[in-house]
Amino acid sequence: MAADNPVGNLQDEVTCSVCLDFFRDPVMIVGCGHNFCRACITQCWEGTKMDVTCPQCRQTFPQRNLNPNRQLANVVEIAKRLRVQKAEGAEGQRVCGEHQEALKLFCQDDETPICVVCDRSRVHRTHNVVPVEEAAEEYKEKLSACLKTLRERRENLLRLKQAGERKTQEYLKRAGAERQKIVSEFQQSHRFLQEQEQLLLAQLGKLEKKVENMQKEKVIKLSEEISHLNKLISKMEAKCQQPASEFLQTLCRLPWRREAGVHQSCTTREIRKTLSRCDKGEIPQPVPISPELERRLRDFCQTTCALMETVRVLKDTLPFALEKRSGDPPQPYSKGSAAGPLPLSMWKS
Repeated sequence: MAADNPVGNLQDEVTCSVCLDFFRDPVMIVGCGHNFCRACITQCWEGTKMDVTCPQCRQTFPQRNLNPNRQLANVVEIAKRLRVQKAEGAEGQRVCGEHQEALKLFCQDDETPICVVCDRSRVHRTHNVVPVEEAAEEYKEKLSACLKTLRERRENLLRLKQAGERKTQEYLKRAGAERQKIVSEFQQSHRFLQEQEQLLLAQLGKLEKKVENMQKEKVIKLSEEISHLNKLISKMEAKCQQPASEFLQTLCRLPWRREAGVHQSCTTREIRKTLSRCDKGEIPQPVPISPELERRLRDFCQTTCALMETVRVLKDTLPFALEKRSGDPPQPYSKGSAAGPLPLSMWKS
């Protein structure tokens, strides 16, 4: 039988009787010659100061006397390589990296495949171990249930994605329509405002032209009047410098002297007429500005004030009106920034 399974016999020879695993750092008890892992024999003799006992033959020794067994360590390495070669003969079957045995068992505690040697070791001795086929079937069932949940989740997400894309396209379409409405409304508002601006400016230009023309006419008339008065004043001042008899003869109702001529008689009449007007307080005053122009200027001032008040109210109320509609906080108005859409009806009203 030994010749039939030499690899198995060799494995038995290089297996520690304490941990049932390949020797790790093997040492030999000098008294009896049995070999153990250094860690295993140290653990067995832990707490014992004298009279140590061999775990295999139960022979007692007065002191610890261990020698490293390097030859046995080399044999262990050879046995491991032989197990690798044996395992490679089984097609597609995974083997234990430590014991080179087929991984036919599954440790549920550590969740890892193990071999029969691992199953007998101290590491897995108290663990729940089942055949790999049984463990694989159990995990496949869990994976199937998980896959079903994941597929359902994926389908739900796909439906949500498609619904979201449709809703997004709908929103974009509506937003585009609203954009066109806003652009159209602003264009109409701009045209209306430009027309009103041109109309008001044209009316104001006519009024300014009329005021300028009236001012020119008035300046001409006043200049003529001033020139006439300057001449009259000069003549009256000259009369005042005449001797008393001549002065009175000029102003009183005496026969006109022939040598004075027509010019002198006209001057005298003008002076006497001016004196008469001064006595009666009938000196003509400058003609004031036309009441019609005054009224039209006042109307324009009122129109400008009304326009400014309308714009001010619009600036103050429109952001809050838009906030109620959109739910966004109002933005403070600043020069050059758009406060919001201005319906044409608001301006026309």
